[in-house]
Amino acid sequence: MGVGEPLGRHAMSDHRLGRNMLTAVTLVDAPGRPLLLLGPSLGTSVEALWGRCARLLRGEYHVVGWELPGHGDGAPATAGFGIAGLAKSVLELADRVRPGAAFRYAGDSVGGAVGLQLLLDAPNRVEAAVLLCTAAKIGESGGWRQRAETVRAEGTQAVVAGSVQRWFGPGFTEREPEVAEALLDVLRGADPESYAKVCEALASFDVRERLGVITAPVLAVAGAEDQPTPPDGLALIAEKVRDGRLVVLDGVAHLAPAERPDTVAELLDEHFRVDQDERTLAQTRDAGMQVRRAVLGDAHVDRAVAGTTEFTRDFQELITAYAWGEIWTRPGLDRRSRSMITMTALVALGHHEELAMHVRAARTNGLSADEIKEVLLQTAIYCGVPAANTAFRIAQRVLEED
Repeated sequence: MGVGEPLGRHAMSDHRLGRNMLTAVTLVDAPGRPLLLLGPSLGTSVEALWGRCARLLRGEYHVVGWELPGHGDGAPATAGFGIAGLAKSVLELADRVRPGAAFRYAGDSVGGAVGLQLLLDAPNRVEAAVLLCTAAKIGESGGWRQRAETVRAEGTQAVVAGSVQRWFGPGFTEREPEVAEALLDVLRGADPESYAKVCEALASFDVRERLGVITAPVLAVAGAEDQPTPPDGLALIAEKVRDGRLVVLDGVAHLAPAERPDTVAELLDEHFRVDQDERTLAQTRDAGMQVRRAVLGDAHVDRAVAGTTEFTRDFQELITAYAWGEIWTRPGLDRRSRSMITMTALVALGHHEELAMHVRAARTNGLSADEIKEVLLQTAIYCGVPAANTAFRIAQRVLEED
């Protein structure tokens, strides 16, 4: 599958989920646009929860949702997993769509918990996040384990009545009976063992003490009527992350994207637009430094930082903010493609020291030695044989060092 190619419905594996497969569902097919990933709530599918909201977005995103194991079209779980395991699998799914590229993320309930885990585990990949009806610790461990036992013994039908009370704000089932019934149908059809394993993942999830290290812009959206994840949990997220904001929706309970799809779409559009157009220079530099380290390696960047003088400091900040923070973080190309373009430009201009550095970076970004060879062969035609001859000599030396 090429970069930007629509996913449709595809399964993505994660070794921590055993043989379980996470299924990706393309909700808005715009392969040339920035990637937006959407995460579901326990007992729901991404189409039932997010479908209407995704199609109301004014921003032009390639919108891909992921299914929980055993929910919707998701394959049943065959082994246990934690929230960190789900986050790792979602990250691998993102790499299937846009290898190495940053993305925007929104998730409800357990989907929001996975979003927090992604912000912690892959801070250079998540540009901004909207976390809805969730918390850094959701409920109590004993309650989740009890629910897992109930569902294993009696099936998901045993939690339908309670979910009606938890999921929907006052009067919603009367106003939107078809929407409510579609969501409840997914719950009735969910695989009991998979549902129970998600409960167990939530039982052990608690990142309250780690929120302060999250630097990406976070919009926390709470439902005023939400019992499982009341507004104070969302307020804690907005307060503790470095760039957080809280919005509380009146009359909404636990499934905000389904209850108020128009309002949630507006909030996503606003938050992601602000992230793209109005982030501060300091945030740009921070994002650039994260990508610079990911691509060039800590050792190289540490040497560059250590060698910075008063005379060169402004130049170092310039390349960190604008080369790495503005260009290398853009979602339109994955890092493999950016490496190929960069090597070609360096060959053409004879920047041999930089070429050696970016051959190493290309390996970090996933290019094989054969793929680097093909790039240099291409430069022989379009940049000249003498330039390519020198480039091959430099690249061979770097590759032999690996």
